[in-house]
Amino acid sequence: MDVKHEKVQVKCYSGFKANERPTAFTHQGRHHEIAEILDRWFEGGLDPSQPKTDYFKIKTMEGDVFLLRYLSLSYAWAVRI
Repeated sequence: MDVKHEKVQVKCYSGFKANERPTAFTHQGRHHEIAEILDRWFEGGLDPSQPKTDYFKIKTMEGDVFLLRYLSLSYAWAVRI
């Protein structure tokens, strides 16, 4: 299965750390407010050859569910399409 991601602009809450969790994002010209984070996890981080990647399964105010990915090495957000 070929998983694809598309870059998105994300507005974040930054408390304990920068880009701690997403609060809203813009995808294909549509602005989405995040109502709930359904799940979150990360990969990598312990091995220097595998940069830390954070994942957020979110639900928007409209009830749509998306998977957002944050690549800490490049400070880039993407949505799974």
